[in-house]
This record gives sequence, C-alpha cells and structure tokens, in this order.
Amino acid sequence: MNPFAFRVLARAGRARVGLLHTPHGPVETPLFMPVGTQGSVKGLMPRDLKEIGSQILLANTYHLLLRPGPERVKALGGLHGFAGWRGPWLTDSGGFQVMSLGHLRRIDEKGVVFQSHLNGDLVELTPERSVAVQEALGSDIAMALDECPPYPSSRAYLEASLERTLRWLERSLKAKTCPDQALFGIAQGGTEADLRRRSTLETIRFDLPGYAIGGLAVGEPKEAMFRMVELSTALLPEDKPRYLMGVGHPEDLVAAMGLGVDLFDCVYPTRTGRFGYALVPEGRLNLKSGRYLEDPRPLEEGCDCYACRTFSRAYLSHLVRSGEMLGAVLLSLHNLRFLHRLTEGAREAIRQGQYGDFARAFAERRFGKEIPPWFREALVAGGHW
Repeated sequence: MNPFAFRVLARAGRARVGLLHTPHGPVETPLFMPVGTQGSVKGLMPRDLKEIGSQILLANTYHLLLRPGPERVKALGGLHGFAGWRGPWLTDSGGFQVMSLGHLRRIDEKGVVFQSHLNGDLVELTPERSVAVQEALGSDIAMALDECPPYPSSRAYLEASLERTLRWLERSLKAKTCPDQALFGIAQGGTEADLRRRSTLETIRFDLPGYAIGGLAVGEPKEAMFRMVELSTALLPEDKPRYLMGVGHPEDLVAAMGLGVDLFDCVYPTRTGRFGYALVPEGRLNLKSGRYLEDPRPLEEGCDCYACRTFSRAYLSHLVRSGEMLGAVLLSLHNLRFLHRLTEGAREAIRQGQYGDFARAFAERRFGKEIPPWFREALVAGGHW
C-alpha cells in the first residue's frame, strides 16, 4: 500500500473530508497543524497537543538546521524521538525564510545563503541540502525548497521566482532518497491569475503525493487571496491533499475549507495566545483588559479545553496582566483547541452535506450582518451560498 495514500471520504460542494495515510498514522482532513518551529509548539507539551486533537505538527528546516543541527536530531531518533511527538510531522523547506529573512539572505540559481540571525555565520540552503536536512529530521512530509515572493512583487519577479521554484522542485526530487517521506511541491505566482495557473499546472506534472498553495497570506487583500485559492483548488488533483501554507485565522479556514483545502498551518493561534488574546466565535478576547477581572465565565461557553473547563476569564486575565507564563500557556492551548474544534465541526458538516449551513452560522457569529464580500464570494464559488 502507498504509505501516503489519500482518499476523499465525503463531499459537500467543493469542501471535502479526506483520510491521509502517513508512516506515523492516518489523519483526517481538513485539519490545522500547530507550528512547532524548533521542534516545540511554544508552551505546550506533546500530551497537551494530543489531548486537544492535534494530528500533525510542523517544524522548521531553517531553524533546526541552525540548532541543534539535523545530525543531532537524527542521532536522537529524528523529530519523533527527539521531540516526543510520535504522530506525523511536516517540515517546511526554509522557503518562507527566503521572504521573512530577506534582509539576511542572498538568492541565486544554486540556492539561498543566509546570514544566521543567531551569530551572523553564513548558511547555505540549496534544494539538495533542504531535502537532506528534512530526511535527517525524519518528518513524514517534507516540502520542496521554494522562493516565497513578498507582496507586492513585480510581475517579472513573480515570473522569475515561480520558474526558479519549479527548477528547484526538479532538483529536490532528484536528491530525495527516503521512501518513507513524502515530498510536496509548492505552487507560487502571487496574485497574478495566469502565473498562478501556470505554476500550479507545471507543479502537478511532477505527480507528487501532495501539493501546497504558497505565497499567499503575505499581505495581499483577502479578495485577491481567495481568488487564487479558488483557482488553485480547481486545478489541483482531486486525489491528492491540498495544503494552504501559513493560514490560520478562523474565517480564512472556513472560507478555504469551503473551496476544498485540506491542510493549514500558522503561528497565529499560539502567538495570539502569548500576546494575551483568546479566540472565540465572535472574534477574540483581549485578556489584558481590566473588563474581565471579575468575569466568572470561561473563555468560551461549550469549549472542552482544559482552560475553559477549569478557569474563569477573571483568573486568566489576572495571569495575563501579571505576566505569569501560565496565562500564555492556557490561552495557546485554548486557541489551538478552538481551531481543532472548528475543523472537526467542518468535517461533520461536510459528512452531513451541510457545509453551507455551518459556514453561514460561523459568519453570523463572527461578522454579524456585515459579512465581507470576499467571504461570501468564496462560499459561492465553493457551492455553499
């Protein structure tokens, strides 16, 4: 059997429930992947993540290359043994750092040379080295090295970067040696529809186990972003998982799931928690505010996470305002559980053929009567409005 077989189990419009097999167990999609940049989801233990329903964790190739180094991780059991998360791992390629660390890198056809943000040392990352590092880390899913263009970028830059990303994908495949690791390709093209189409069609020619929609959620308007998501999911194969990179706002997940996206990741829920915010159906609560200091309610009525089962808004606000690390831990835990519950609810709605009802109910609580045009248009395109 293909260790990375993917099967669609249910559909509602363009939304779908799928089952993706990995060497460390099957996962049900659509799902959200918590980000463990350095092999750790900040503030949370693996047992916490398992309890709240996490299925796959994401780690960062660039950061783990710098420290502790892939050879050390490999010697200590790969990410599964080293970090104590025995479920599936996905590792990114370092391509996002091409954009986010633009002031610290030099890019050419061979690859990228970074100036380490830790000590200033020069670090070269080529497609071949990115694959080798990810194989040493032992992730179930590896991403091919790509160039993620910033927004805005000129058409000439977008065209050159997508062509280079395709050439790097070909080199990544030639460098791949591990049969127990799936290599996903990443389509680019910014918000130029014809370039996005070209990149997607050229990427799927490689017949990979899965595909990512890259270069979005980098500052472009929501309308432009979701036009590209709609275009991309219409072109990507039905029998392969689709991964929208770097997207984690709840409303974005609901719109993208409606268009047939299967996998998501983002630092948003945990970073937001560390900043003192809790995700709720209406948006988010600012626990730094004194308005919650006498509020006996949980963060969210009906939430089954440990924070909501155990503590009041008053106590959590006290922790946040006092700078106690427990506040950040509990808010991060709740925020991840919020997104997991959101995707669990989406899967059930799709199975029942009622994703439109699910999405409209979400929108009414999140937006009230002023539902943004981009959200409505995405659901229309997905067959849900």
